[in-house]
Parts: sequence; C-alpha cells; structure tokens
Amino acid sequence: TAFYSSFSRRVQVEFYVNENTFKERLKLFFIKNQRSSLRIRLFNFALKFLTCALYIVRVTLDNPKEAIPGWVCKLSFFLLLWCVLQVTVALISFLETMLITYLSYKGNIWEQIFQISFILEMINTVPFIITIFWRPLRNIFVPVFLNCWLAKAALENMLNDFHRAIQRTHSAMFNQVFILICTLLCLVFTGACGIQHLERAGKNLSLFDAFYFCIVTFSTVGYGDVTPQIWPSQLLVVILICVALVVLPLQFEELAYLWMESQKLGGNYSRHRAQTEKHVVLCVSSLKIDLLMDFLNEFYAHPRLQDYYVVILCPTEIDIQVRRILQIPLWSQRVIYLQGSALKDQDLMRAKMDDAEACFILSSRNEVDRTAADHQTILRAWAAKDFAPNCPLYVQILKPENKFHVKFADHVVCEEEFKYAMLALNCVCPATSTLVTLLVHTSRGQEGQLSPEQWQKMYGRCSGNEVYHIRLGDSKFFGEYDGKSFTYASFHAHKKYGVCLIGVKKEDNKSILLNPGPRHIMAAADTCYYINITKEENSAFIFKQEEKHSKGLPISGLYDAPSRLPVQSIIASMGTVAIDLQHPDPPEESGKLTLPTENGAGSRRPSIAPVLEIADSSAILPCDLLSDQSEDETNHSDEEGSVGSDFVKGYPPNSPYIGSSPTLCHLLPQKAPFCCLRLDKGCTHNSFEDAKAYGFKNKLIIVSAETAGNGLYNFIVPLRAYYRPRKELNPIVLLLDYPPDNHFLEAICCFPMVYFMAGTIDNLDNLLQCGIIYADNLVVVDKESTMSAEEDYMADAKTIVNVQTMFRLFPSLSIITELTHPSNMRFMQFRAKDCYSLALSKLEKIERDKGSNLAFMFRLPFAAGRVFSISMLDTLLYQSFVKDYMIAITRLLLGLDTTPGSGYLCVIKITEEDLWIRTYGRLFQKFCSSSAEIPIGIYRTESHVFSTSESQVSINAEQGEEHRDRGESWKEKTAHRNSTASDQSEHPLLRKKSMQWARRLSRKNVKPASRAERISQQRLNLYRRSERQELSELVKNRMKHLGLPTVGYEDVSNLTASDVMNRVNLGYLQDEMNDHQNTLSYVLINPPPDTMLELNDIVNQESFPRGHHVEAEQRRRPLSPSSSFCNTDVNI
Repeated sequence: TAFYSSFSRRVQVEFYVNENTFKERLKLFFIKNQRSSLRIRLFNFALKFLTCALYIVRVTLDNPKEAIPGWVCKLSFFLLLWCVLQVTVALISFLETMLITYLSYKGNIWEQIFQISFILEMINTVPFIITIFWRPLRNIFVPVFLNCWLAKAALENMLNDFHRAIQRTHSAMFNQVFILICTLLCLVFTGACGIQHLERAGKNLSLFDAFYFCIVTFSTVGYGDVTPQIWPSQLLVVILICVALVVLPLQFEELAYLWMESQKLGGNYSRHRAQTEKHVVLCVSSLKIDLLMDFLNEFYAHPRLQDYYVVILCPTEIDIQVRRILQIPLWSQRVIYLQGSALKDQDLMRAKMDDAEACFILSSRNEVDRTAADHQTILRAWAAKDFAPNCPLYVQILKPENKFHVKFADHVVCEEEFKYAMLALNCVCPATSTLVTLLVHTSRGQEGQLSPEQWQKMYGRCSGNEVYHIRLGDSKFFGEYDGKSFTYASFHAHKKYGVCLIGVKKEDNKSILLNPGPRHIMAAADTCYYINITKEENSAFIFKQEEKHSKGLPISGLYDAPSRLPVQSIIASMGTVAIDLQHPDPPEESGKLTLPTENGAGSRRPSIAPVLEIADSSAILPCDLLSDQSEDETNHSDEEGSVGSDFVKGYPPNSPYIGSSPTLCHLLPQKAPFCCLRLDKGCTHNSFEDAKAYGFKNKLIIVSAETAGNGLYNFIVPLRAYYRPRKELNPIVLLLDYPPDNHFLEAICCFPMVYFMAGTIDNLDNLLQCGIIYADNLVVVDKESTMSAEEDYMADAKTIVNVQTMFRLFPSLSIITELTHPSNMRFMQFRAKDCYSLALSKLEKIERDKGSNLAFMFRLPFAAGRVFSISMLDTLLYQSFVKDYMIAITRLLLGLDTTPGSGYLCVIKITEEDLWIRTYGRLFQKFCSSSAEIPIGIYRTESHVFSTSESQVSINAEQGEEHRDRGESWKEKTAHRNSTASDQSEHPLLRKKSMQWARRLSRKNVKPASRAERISQQRLNLYRRSERQELSELVKNRMKHLGLPTVGYEDVSNLTASDVMNRVNLGYLQDEMNDHQNTLSYVLINPPPDTMLELNDIVNQESFPRGHHVEAEQRRRPLSPSSSFCNTDVNI
C-alpha cells in the first residue's frame, strides 16, 4: 500500500534548456535547429526565386509601346494569377521577415532595421501589400528583381545549415567560389533588369539585349553595339561598375588567399579517385628531399606500381625543395602532398586512408630525442589502425624497446636492431652492410658498365642481384629438382642458370629457412627464395647448346674454357634478362674437371665430389644445438685450455627490452660482477687496468657510441652466437661517452669478454687505454646529439674529422663508420690530390645523371664496407610492399632472428692452397658436396699503383671521353701469387686500367716531370715523412705517459706495402709511407660461375645449424682436393 501511494504521488516533469517560453520555442524551430531551419531557408529561397521568375515573365510578355499592355486584355486570367501570386509571395515574405526580426531582436531595434536584407525585403514586399488597400499605388514600379540578392543570402545560409545538419564540413574554397559566382550572377541580373526598365523611355531594349550589354561590360570587352541612351540608365551602369570594382576584388582576394592556403595544406584526395585508382599513404613528421627521393625511386622501381598514387601526409608546411621536386611532371601526376596530422580523423579522411593499399609511417631520425620521435610514430600507427583497421601498416621505429607497441603492424623495421647487427657482422664478415644494402636496393645492374675499369663493370653488374621468390612447381629454375635435396637444387640451379637458391619455405610452415641443407627435400609446393639479376618471370630462356647440337658442333662443358662469357648474359633491358642455358644434362665426370697445365697437356684438375641428389642419411648428423661438442672435446690443444674452455651455450637470461628474439650464444657459467666489466679500472676480482694486461689471444673489436642504448645488445649477440668458434671470439670493448646504467650491465654481464669504458674517440688517451693498438676493428656509431644541425649535412662533421684523425694516427686499423647522410661518405679517408678518388667522384655524378639509385656505390669506403648509413636501409621497408619476405630474410641473414633449421652468415678466406679450385662455380660445387654450404658472394681486395705525377692530375670527364694520352706510360707493380695457373698475369692483383681511366679523365696532358718538379716532390715526401714521424712520436709519448708498453704499436714509418695487402679488411687504405700504393675492396653478389678466384678473396656463405664446431674447424682448413666430406651444416 505504501508503494502504491508513493507511486501515485509521482509527477511527470518536462525539462527545457532555455526554451520554456513561446519565443524560445519559435527561435529553436526557425533558427537554432539545423534541420527545421534548413527547411525554412529552402522555402524562403524558393519564394525569392519565384518572385524573380514572375518578374522575368512579366517583362518578357510586356510591350512597352502600348499604353495598356496587350496581354492584360487577352490574358486577364493570367494577369489575375500573376497578381495573386505576387501579392501572396510578398505577404508571406513580409510576415517571415518580421518574425525573424522579432526572434533575432537583442535590444537594439535600429540594428535590425538598417540591415540591408531588411531594407530590401521592405522595398519588395510593402508596396504590394499597400496596393491591396490603396488603388492609386497599383501603377507604381516595384524593383522585384532585387530579390535575387535575398535569394543569394538564403542560398548561402541554406548550404551552411545543410552541412551542419549532415555533420560534414565543406571546403572553404568551394564556399568562396560559390559566393563569387552568386555575386556575379546577381550583379548581371540586377544590371540587366534595371537597364531594361529604364530604357523603356529610351531605346526600348529587350531583357536579352540588356543582359548582353551587362556581360560585355563586366567582361571589359565593350563592343559598343548596345549602349544605354538616357541618363538614368547610364547612371545605373556607373553605379554597377563602382559596386563591382569594390565587391569583386574583395571576393577575388579572399579566393586567392584560400587558394594559397589550400596549396599549403594540399587539398583532398578525391573519393572518386580513391575508389577507382590505387594509392598508398606516407606519414612523416618532416619530409626531407633525400627521404622523398629514396621512397619514390624505390617504390616506383617496380613495374606493377607505376599506376599507384602516393599521398604524403605531413604536419609541416611543404619544403621549397620538395615543392620543386613535386612539380616535375614525372611526380606531379602521381604524388599528392597533404599538410595534416595522422592523429586527426579529418586529415586521414582527406588522405582516404580507409581506401589505401598501404600506409607507411616513418620516424624522424634527425630528432635529438629519438625516444620522443618513436612516441610520435607509435601514436600515428595507433591512429591509422583505429581509423582504417584493414589498411596494411609499414612502420619504421628507432628504438628497439618501443617495437612491441607497434607489434600489430604488418611490417616493422627497427632501425637500431638492424644497424648494430650489421655493424657487428661487418667485423667478422667484411662488407656485410654493403652486401645487404645492394640486395635491398632495386637496380638493373647497369651501373658502371661504360667504365673501362673491369672491377667497376663486374661490381656494378653484380649489384643488380636481388632476392626474389617463386613457387617450385611453377618455376623453370627449380621445377626439375622436385624430390631432390636443397643443396643439390641450389648447386645445379647456379650451374645451369646462374641463380643462387638461398632459402625455402614449406607450404605448411610460415617460417623461412635459409639453406636448410641436404636434409630438406624440395617439394612442388615449396616457395623458393633466390638471388638473381631479375625474377624468373622477366627472363627469356635461350637453349644455345641445342642449337650447337643441331648444327653438329661440339658441346662444351660449363667450365671447359675459363675465358667463356658469364652464364648470365644481359641482352635485353627494361627488366627482361635472357639467360643462356647450358646443356641440361651434367657432364659424366662433373666431379673431375680438367685443369690446364703450363705445357698444355691434358692432365686433370684435382677432383671435387659430385653433389648428391639426396644426402646419405648416415652422414647427416642430428641438429642438437645445446650439445657441447666444442673444439676442446675433439681436438685437445694447449691453447684451448685457456681460451673458451669455461664457456657454455645457452640463451641470454636477461634481455634489455621486450621483443628481442632469443638466440643461442656462448655465455659465462656465472654472471660477471659489474666491477669486472670496467676495462680501465681494477677491482677486487682482478687488477687489470688496460687491454694489454688482459692478454687477449684475439684482436679486439672496439665500439664507440654515445650511450649504452638497448640496440648495443644486438651488436654483442651476433658476435657471441653459438656458431662462432670459441677460439675465434674477439673481445668487445664498448667505448661510451656516458657510463651505462645497471639495467644494461645486467643484460651483458653473461657474455664472455665484453667490457666497457668511459671515453670518446677524440681523446687519444681513451683510445690507447681501451687497446686500440691491439684492435682489428673500430666501429664508430653515429651519435644522437650530432644528428641534427643547423645545416642538415653538417651533422656528420665531427664524426668524419675524428675518423680521419684516427686514420692518420693508426693507418693499419680497420675503421667502420656510421654516418647520418650517405652523401657524406665521400669525405671518408679523404685525400684531395688523389686522382683516382676524384675520378670516382666524377663517375658518381655520371651515374646520378643517368638516374641510378645507387650512384654512391662506387665510393671506395662504401664498396669495402667501411662506411654505412642507416638511411640506406629505408628501402627495406619500401620493398616489403612488393616483397613481403624481405624483412624476414634480412633479419635471418643478420642473426636478429633464429629459426630452427635455418642458416646463418659466415665467411671463408681463399688462400694459396685453395687456388686449385680456380673458379667460383667449382667453389660452389666444392662447398655443396663437402660441407653443404651455399656461397652467395665474394669480398675481393685488389691493389692499385699510382705514380707521383698522376696523383696531382685534375679530372675532366668530358675531355677525357674525347681523347686519350697515348704517349704517357704508367707504372705498375705486380704481386707474386702462388697458383697452379700457367699465366700469372691472367688475374693480376694490380689493375693497369685504373691508371688509364684516371688519365682519360684528366683535364690536360701530363708532361714528364722536370728536375725542379722532382726536387719539389722529394721535399714534399720528406715533409710527409717528418709528419708521420711526429704522429708516431705523439702516440708513443702518450703511451709512455699512461704506462702502456709501446711494443705492440706499429710504427707507420715501418709499415710496408705487403703489410697493407695483408690487411684485406681495410677496404681502401693508402700506405702513408708510400703514396703510390693503394688497395680497394668490393663485393660481388652471386658472381657468374666462371668468375676466377683470386688470392685473399673472402667468400660469403650460408650455413645451417648442426654439430657445428667440428665442421667449422674443417671449413677453415685449406680446401684440399682430398677434403671432400659430406656435412649437414650449411652456411651462408
């Protein structure tokens, strides 16, 4: 009962928000509510338009010569209808105007009365209402045509209400253009109607003639065939012209301002184009010209992407250089720049993100605070995923600890992960950075083909190799190897077609396996990954052997003639390669190939075992990664008891960041105390204070960085991976500007022989204390604090000068440098008067003019892997749009990821005992038949000799192409090489053509040096020798001051040319004592099978996990003819 009584006392309450009065409700209906006010404005516009139409009808049917209009008598019904309509419309308009005025009243009645719209309404409505009651005023002329201005205002308000009602903003540019058009129409209509009415007393112009006169007048043409005759009409023309001169310029100024602003913002990407054309969106915080050109060149290098549009979404105003580039016809029709933020849905809608094929989100690496740059990238990725969840995301992140925030993206490239892993592999696998950079760049291999330098031709042609994929069942390269082992397929595909099969992916497995070895049997559903000059679909196959056979010509084997053309013969351009196929059936004695002798006799070469189709199961060892079958268990020696005997294999217990891939490594049995990690200070556990006191057996690897970031962890892991032999582990010294925190030390204290020291590379004492004279490699990492400068390209200035100083102080040291800008690599190991370097600079400009994306590839420091810029790997993310496997393959090559059964990267050096193999094709067979390793390239070091006069020659490419100085002789040194080949000059280490090429590019002929010039040169050499001695004394004095022994320091004055040649990892090193002796190094990716091996060649190989250590020991022995064993480990 109480419940019902309380329920009965309830009262219904209606709530209002300032609309509880009748006036407020009317105001809500007529003004505030968008939908109702839109209907009212539409009705108002219809009334004004009807009024103007009625006026035109009356004027058209009126005959001004008659006193009483003729249509009044004949069409009285229509007259009555016209009067009723006109008066009704006027009455309705008057009442609406008074109501709107009442609702808009805010206390000042005069403000409402003197509004132009109110005055026009009174002029066009009040006279009609008065004529109802006062008959004499029915003959008064009412300028009803002025309702066009009221219709214009109603139309503008109606459009505004319409966009408010549908909750969608319209373009300000469209609104301004619409206002301008309406203003012009109203001016013309008012002028035509007014002149026609006033000329009734004069020339009696028709409405069309008056309209024609207004158009001619406002267009400033002024034919003069129709003119007003009486002064009232002439006065009206003057008034209209004055109004037009005031109103129209203001409208055009506003339109021009909006157009300029829209050009800055970039406008919109039309919905129609987004639905009919394909486009991708590029989101960046700031767009630089280098970043833009790298993206466009790499993105549009693929034929199937030529019809794609690129929409750039950037919050900053477009740069002048970028604007100039985008105005080029090549890009202006395909690239659209939008100024906006990826965090705003309106800007994402402008870019039509939901219809995009992909979204690339790049970080700003030039920011001082790279963590803040990553945070911005993460927010952009989240915003893009929230707005367009089905759009594929390609994200570039800087710091590895931020990678897990964008794990949802389809493809992620962490800059510091790739950078440090690549720099680490550069220390043990020379020029890994160059190898990977060339693989991820799109090139047709045409660079350097017009150069007379043989190494540039071969290097440029091999740089066109890229990674492609194809299904084995659909492939001509690999289809015949269904049911065969992976090693067998890789060797024979390289033998017949010149392609290098490096990996495979099973149909039921998402992981890519690099060189899974002979235990993997190829299936038709497998996806094959191979290195070639172009993909198989763009290759034409020419069976030349069958043509020879049909003509009765003898069929030659693959290796019968060392001077035959490469298997890969590029005879077509534009992405099509024709491959000369050798005889499909291998020769009967493929493993016993003849070796030419000095007297031409037919003695046989040392035999190489054939590659088996299916490996013997008894020879395949089980893949037990955790087994401790180390060298000290199979080969006991005196050294092994002191080096690596107390190491264990396992996974690092502490990772410095989330998302790092676990890698099996050599670890300490117990974590080292933090105090023992400090190289230059003793502790209670040891009293060592410099690198010499530790007595390391192997050379040091020194890393110079600003801070101990989490990326440094990826530098240590590849150098401590389980497949690195324990006896060959190099001590690692981290030379840091700022001491590391305990979190980082906790992550590295489990690795053997890893130390740190606080210091900088511009301090000689710090370099000597960290053991630079005992180091093989010094890695200089780009510092975050120097990445941004007032002039962009000056960010590398301090690094370059410091490296040049170390190059002068320690000429035998291999220095690997990371730069911010790739264009600055020309300053590495800079010598102003080196004619060969100047000739290479001219070649770089020529290749750039030809449109090459790899113009910098001929710079000697880059070719040798001595310099690297992380921006070179930007193309890895761009290529992933077409090749979604490229990031996974690169991570496997660099050791960032490990997949069970997948291979890793290693190298082997060609010694004099290995030269009996003779060709790269036979080396391929040797590796495949013995250790199942797959070679993928050669790192070659050559020597060049320069004369004194030539080193001072200036370069002129145009004049060098026209004539050659034939009378000048060039000096050449030859190096002795112990080989089984009969002619040692067949593969000289000293290239004579380099001197000829430099001379051909000379500006003027070189005259023989006079006696005065020779004396001047001798004085210069004496000065240089005294300078070198000063540098040597400086280093020795500092070492004595620090209490360091000077025995290990190599005096530059005693460094000989042979010492330089033995440093095969130096890339391009000039002996400071002998200015004429130079060495250069370069990478040959997948060279042709008939490429001749040379002394000190370093072969890059692909290997897979196995009982590793025994095979690793055998792999580093000379490749003697008898060492043809089958092994289950495979190396890349």
